Amino acid sequence: EMIRWLYEASRAGVKVQLLVRGICCLKAGVPGLSEHITALSIVDRYLEHARVYVFANGGNPKTFLSSADWMTRNLDRRVEVAWPLTSPKLTSEIMHFLHLQLADNTKARILDAMQHNYYQHSDKDTNQVQSQKDFYQFLKDKTN
Repeated sequence: EMIRWLYEASRAGVKVQLLVRGICCLKAGVPGLSEHITALSIVDRYLEHARVYVFANGGNPKTFLSSADWMTRNLDRRVEVAWPLTSPKLTSEIMHFLHLQLADNTKARILDAMQHNYYQHSDKDTNQVQSQKDFYQFLKDKTN
């Protein structure tokens, strides 16, 4: 049902960017169905998978953290919580992390309609971004 809602949003012109840790049944980039949806999967050294939801909200973004992902078991059979992130400082850090993940051109795989799962690579002249390594360095620098 969640996939159906995402397809409906895409057909209405809503841009949807998904960062998926594991399996993804949604087919991103299908014309007329999910052409406004992109999906990336990053599997690297750390078992890291945040539950962050950002809604553009007509230019007034709303950011939420959650105890669960959108798997059926969490949506239909458990009590889970999502709460708004209201601290501008924390929101800024979370957005920094999301942008790092979206820019990852080392470990990110594009989950396309054919489910080829190609690595998202960039030109040799482009800076290499490995989001988990960059997260680690950011947090290490912050604590020193």
